Amino acid sequence: MTATSKITSKGRTTIPQDVRKAMLIGPGDVIVREIKQEGVAGVRRLSDLEVDYLHCLESTLSEWDGPFDNVAYRDF
Repeated sequence: MTATSKITSKGRTTIPQDVRKAMLIGPGDVIVREIKQEGVAGVRRLSDLEVDYLHCLESTLSEWDGPFDNVAYRDF
């Protein structure tokens, strides 16, 4: 299957309905883009387990969310 869509000036695009159906994705699902080589990327749906893992990981990073840290790391 091949499907095309344009990228807006804000870098947004719409995933065509046929592609969403084939990927089994819908509103609220999380997708990840994986860079395979220059000019080639893959897109896949994150499993519920992967989403839960990322939320747990995110909760451990709050120690670096202070005003000093925001200034120190803003260029990264």
